[in-house]
Amino acid sequence: MNSFPQKPLGIKNYGHIAHLSTNRMDASDHKCNDGQERIATVQKRDRFDEVFVQEKLDGSNVGVARLGERLLPLVRSGYLAESSPYEQHWQFANWVYQHADRFYAVLEDGERLCGEWLMQAHGTRYTLQHEAFVAFDLMREQERTPFDEFLQRIEAGNFITPKLLHRGEAISVQAVLKLLGQYGFHGALDTVEGAIWRVERQRVVDFLVKYVRLDKQDGLYLPELSGQTPVWNWRPEAEIKTPRA
Repeated sequence: MNSFPQKPLGIKNYGHIAHLSTNRMDASDHKCNDGQERIATVQKRDRFDEVFVQEKLDGSNVGVARLGERLLPLVRSGYLAESSPYEQHWQFANWVYQHADRFYAVLEDGERLCGEWLMQAHGTRYTLQHEAFVAFDLMREQERTPFDEFLQRIEAGNFITPKLLHRGEAISVQAVLKLLGQYGFHGALDTVEGAIWRVERQRVVDFLVKYVRLDKQDGLYLPELSGQTPVWNWRPEAEIKTPRA
């Protein structure tokens, strides 16, 4: 039996990123402020700002925390992945333990590597040309590692990251969508979900905002919403039938 509580960090693995004003939003979403939108998409404050834009992937938000010598696979809310009722999450936990050396090579005590788990189709199907875990943030509590340091750190674990579409000045949604194309760069079979803007100021992460296309249908392929069988983007070679004890 795992000696850690179900929410071992006492916080969420990952919070929700604010939407740009042009997005489709529901009641649980929140919009970024006008100043942030202008900095990201119209004009930086000054030369100390740098804007990064990456493809937004459509899977399950997960993370792997290191506490001492323990690796803890987590779902977005911060609970242990193996405690989830969903197969995709305890398959994620099993995958993490199988690749433990890669996570130990990246993570220091108290850090977590956050990413998207693309095993199961949510609103976008993928023909994956890489593994199902795609890393997008290295965090300690609520602090994000700057982009260049993040890329340098994860090299030790040979992890995949979302496609970098743009770096430098502010860039509009329309310009990003042109760079992204209909299917993006990760094997999407449906129109890609959108993009993430990351703004750093003097190499410190200031804020993130996102664009999600207006016709996006959340969870289109999830059985609990569709009433159909799961759609898998990837399946492990060795099946496991129960969560890790």
